[in-house]
Amino acid sequence: MMKPVTGVEILKEITLAQAEILSEDALIFIRDLHRVFNKQRKTLLAKRESLQEEINNGKKLDFLESTAAIRSSDWSVAPIPADLQDRRTEITGPVDRRMVINALNSGAKVFMADFEDANTPSWNNVLDGQINLHDAIRKQIDFTAENGKFYSLKEKVAVLKVRPRGWHMEENHVLIDGEPMSASLFDFGLFFFHNAWELVKRGSGPYFYLPKMESHLEARLWNEVFIFAQEAIEMPQGTIKVTVLIETITAAFEMDEILYELRQHIAGLNAGRWDYIFSCIKKFHRFSDCILPDRSQVTMSVPFMRAYAKLLVKTCHRRKAHAMGGMSAYIPSRKDENINKLAFEKVNADKELEAKTGFDGTWVAHPDLVPVALIPFNKALGDKPNQKHILLENEVIQASELTNFNIPDASITEAGIRMNIQVGILYIESWLRGIGAAAIHNLMEDAATAEISRAQLWQWIHHKAKTYYGVTIDISMFKFLLADEIQKIKHMVGDDNYFNGKFFDAINLFDKLVTQENFDLFLTTEAYTTLLTTEEVETV
Repeated sequence: MMKPVTGVEILKEITLAQAEILSEDALIFIRDLHRVFNKQRKTLLAKRESLQEEINNGKKLDFLESTAAIRSSDWSVAPIPADLQDRRTEITGPVDRRMVINALNSGAKVFMADFEDANTPSWNNVLDGQINLHDAIRKQIDFTAENGKFYSLKEKVAVLKVRPRGWHMEENHVLIDGEPMSASLFDFGLFFFHNAWELVKRGSGPYFYLPKMESHLEARLWNEVFIFAQEAIEMPQGTIKVTVLIETITAAFEMDEILYELRQHIAGLNAGRWDYIFSCIKKFHRFSDCILPDRSQVTMSVPFMRAYAKLLVKTCHRRKAHAMGGMSAYIPSRKDENINKLAFEKVNADKELEAKTGFDGTWVAHPDLVPVALIPFNKALGDKPNQKHILLENEVIQASELTNFNIPDASITEAGIRMNIQVGILYIESWLRGIGAAAIHNLMEDAATAEISRAQLWQWIHHKAKTYYGVTIDISMFKFLLADEIQKIKHMVGDDNYFNGKFFDAINLFDKLVTQENFDLFLTTEAYTTLLTTEEVETV
């Protein structure tokens, strides 16, 4: 039986294995993190809302005048550990047991274990994910599938990095002094407390990916968390190393400042392209001149995404930090070689562009794509671990280039509308069933790509955008296509899966997010409320 900890209330029953993760000392550690830093977290979230109001009222985003000295002065990040020097291909995925084993065995240089966009934050998913990583670090992990296939770790595995949930998320199953705990601090704190010294002992360290940041002040808060955490376990400052995802349009204007705030703890920045596209829609959702075309047409080669990519490489390399390329969502098929051929061609072209731009490595979502992504980076890097010598000194990125969303010869199509409806519903249904990374139409969809789907539909409807053929997109058109796509989904998944799954909840949530007057900031916060309700019903 767990010993109670003052100020901590756990609202779920826990297994014996989960009780080891939620030990008395671990709970005291995460409680103290929350008590020290949660007020500041809430203040920063309020700043997000204030900035959004300013943007709604016409404020133009620009590089900050108050931090011009940081951008113009010479400084660099602290030295990066040996096992993080070569990151030419990284694999990402959720924290279920089989995925953890397969990803670590994939041949990628790094595995980013994801508690965020690729993970439904149900109580068991989150706690079992912590158990899986604890076991994997100690080489004590294996898994036997229902078909009898046995999974275990190879001798040589990828370097582990962990992505906690973003600052906006809360862990509602755990109350600290009566309020829900910060999900960021919960995920980070439990992993760090149990594994930081074990990782150091094994020649690595506590390495993280940090998501959804919107300003350098949010990076400063993380840095303060790291200082506190390292002091608490008597670990040398700077042992923690992180990579920050630049996946919001506001963070793109503060890359130098984010690196500076975390300079003792940071290894690089990552071009989190899908969330970045979503952020561009979200921040400027009120403006009809910021409408984006079909998601498939918003590639890394369009002007505003090229500006973002070049600025990231230039900023990182000037500061001796890694510039990491974004996720390729394509996944191979076990049945159709034509699909594989197309997927491999798309991934290769995407990674070639990144390598030529100067990125030091990239992301994939499936083990079979690791060797495909390696080819252009092996060619660009050769026997060097990275290409930080590419400084892009002649590239001058203006603020207007980041916020000019015009894409020549692009359009909205009925096929694009239908795809957004179908992907959005299928993904949310999967998420509500506890599967946060879903293979849909040979693409690995996660919360970020689903966010684009619903955000675009909201944007198109509320601005009465027109399709390529001049048809106005309004609620009646959406409802007509929605009904049609629901029937297609029912036929696709079969009556049993449709009626026994979470489709009714998914459709209602998706419809609400797309048609309501206000634009919800995050799909996952709405879906989390539904998830909690479902958990309560299933418990009863």
